[in-house]
Amino acid sequence: MTKTDTMVKELVDKYGNKRESLLPILQGVYDIEHFVSDEAMVSIARNLDLSSADVYGKSTFYSFLDTVPRGKFVIRVCKTIVCDMHDKNQIVDTLENILKIKVGETTLNRKFSLLYTNCLGWCHKGPAMLVNDDVYTNLTPESIREIITDYKNRD
Repeated sequence: MTKTDTMVKELVDKYGNKRESLLPILQGVYDIEHFVSDEAMVSIARNLDLSSADVYGKSTFYSFLDTVPRGKFVIRVCKTIVCDMHDKNQIVDTLENILKIKVGETTLNRKFSLLYTNCLGWCHKGPAMLVNDDVYTNLTPESIREIITDYKNRD
């Protein structure tokens, strides 16, 4: 049994082997590996008696499940028109300059990934972003520098 098979088996034991367990298992894999690999999708399909296409479809539908490796800290910038109106582009430019990557990329040391995401539900305090599960609002270039400096100092 591979490491991936063992991980998936533990998640199936925790959440069950029914179709409705698929999303919690995918989230569990993501929490552990920071992405859902093809190997994990095949193992999940086998354990839940689903087609690999079903598992792939669910894995690629949700923007918070990635099927490619991401950094330890995934930065998701809200891409709604409201955040656009609150100078989101200035925030993205600042992030790209600090991290030396473009939206959609991951730093070479795999510490940061920078992505757009749909509405975060914080339009009234835009521009907004998530770093993993932490919400940041009313962003400015100065606050971005402080936030990223803090994350750079974390292991």
